[in-house]
Amino acid sequence: MNELFGTLSDGTPVHRWTLERAGVRVRVLTYGGIVQSVEVPDRDRRTVDVVLGFPDLEGYRTHPEPYFGALVGRYANRIGGARFTLDGRVFPLEPNNAPNSLHGGSGGFDKRVWDAEPVEHGVRLSRVSADGEEGFPGRLTVSATYTLDERGALRIAYEAVTDAPTVVNLTNHTYWNLSGSGNTAGNELRIDASRLTPVDADLIPTGELAPVEDTRFDFRESRKVGAGYDHNFVLDKGLTDTAVEVAELYDPASGRALTVSTTEPGLQFYTADHLDPSLPYAPGDGVALETQHFPDSPNRPQFPSTELRPGGVYRSETVYGFAVRD
Repeated sequence: MNELFGTLSDGTPVHRWTLERAGVRVRVLTYGGIVQSVEVPDRDRRTVDVVLGFPDLEGYRTHPEPYFGALVGRYANRIGGARFTLDGRVFPLEPNNAPNSLHGGSGGFDKRVWDAEPVEHGVRLSRVSADGEEGFPGRLTVSATYTLDERGALRIAYEAVTDAPTVVNLTNHTYWNLSGSGNTAGNELRIDASRLTPVDADLIPTGELAPVEDTRFDFRESRKVGAGYDHNFVLDKGLTDTAVEVAELYDPASGRALTVSTTEPGLQFYTADHLDPSLPYAPGDGVALETQHFPDSPNRPQFPSTELRPGGVYRSETVYGFAVRD
């Protein structure tokens, strides 16, 4: 089902698609590919929305920077110095997170209206990112398909092709709150990662892959989320052709559990400590688990490559599964 959700100032309509299956209801916007809401039951069969978001289009337009639920690109996370070199040519980007480029720039994929078409148990969003859009080379034809499987798991499958060499790194930026409200510090998290990418003062990776053992970054066994995290974890399973489970978030109070499976080699764990006071949420009211390639990969040849060339196909898939524990 789809309905008109709002209209931009230039008259462009924004639609909302509702997906329902196996007791799960998900709403997706054509604006920014945003996952607006995810409703799932708890151990007492009470259903609430477990993601952060706004009830109307104006909320997303007024407060773009948290990237609530957004489809982020052309390059998710940060590119150091707001520039990268590809085939000997330097491509300057907008330093919208000075001195770095963040999440594709101020006019990134999260602020574009996507075309939409129905697919079985879901919706396929697509658009063409013009050569030079936000400084990135190549005309990129990209799609993101949102579906619910027979168990109610939300699957997001990305594809992209280009007519010139470029870099691509897409993710979904949903903030999860499995209790539906309040602080998430007491939630429990497991991440299957023995290493992470340490960062400098500007949150750019140093290039090192540091072990998590005996540090506060060791989530290999489930423990409380806490606060103070905005870091990329190097997943033990690496880059894979099919989605592999890499993380689980659990809320003891409600019994809700979220599993994250992905083809990606990295996961950015963010505890939302810096949410703006003007938002209807307080710092720590959500947890972002962004599956992706590593930050600043275009400037780090030792990291898994984010390059895409003509004739190649970018493919990435992430699955969010839901369960209830007694």
